[in-house]
Amino acid sequence: MFIVVGLGNPGREYEDTRHNVGFMVVDALAERAGVQVCDKKFKARVGRARLEGEDCLLMKPETFMNLSGESVGPALGFFKLSTAQVIVVHDELDLPLGTVRLKKGGGHGGHNGLRSLKQHLPDDGFVRVRIGIGKPPPQWDTADYVLSRFASSERAVADSALNEAASAVRAVLKDGIGKAMGHFNRDPEKERAKAERRRKKIEGGADSPAQGNESKATEGES
Repeated sequence: MFIVVGLGNPGREYEDTRHNVGFMVVDALAERAGVQVCDKKFKARVGRARLEGEDCLLMKPETFMNLSGESVGPALGFFKLSTAQVIVVHDELDLPLGTVRLKKGGGHGGHNGLRSLKQHLPDDGFVRVRIGIGKPPPQWDTADYVLSRFASSERAVADSALNEAASAVRAVLKDGIGKAMGHFNRDPEKERAKAERRRKKIEGGADSPAQGNESKATEGES
């Protein structure tokens, strides 16, 4: 069994804000599984779903972001799970908008939701699905920025990231964190550059024998 937690703030005023991308991903997972995250338990909205063959509790804490651990901690204890069976989906200021990365363990990086989880869980060994929301413009306060909604020009990129994050959760459940990280933590630019170098190497290797044969043929003719 796994607990899949989307971090965010409850209430209409926080719907679709950057800080609530975790809620959005949990909603997407629930919709695809044909379930609703509407039962009240553990100070959260919860729903049970079968994802990639695993029994999952989908959670959206209603404690507000800063107290998320007060919701997740009791759920972990109730089901007698380890932190390795917890997947947390959250926003990440330190990643460019639209970037999705996986991580296991580590510090909270100033994220108050993660800070609360670290305070209420036995250890920090939970899996994190990090969704980049980018850094605020110079004139913006960080708190105002994370509680703002995506601009219309950002919406397509944000929606794509939400879909990718939902796929990342499923990949962790299906293949484990190691294999999933290998897939989702790749840098597309580096991958393209590596492929180009490989292509040139192959082409260069293919040319050498041909060039050698041409030289021998020329020598024979003379």
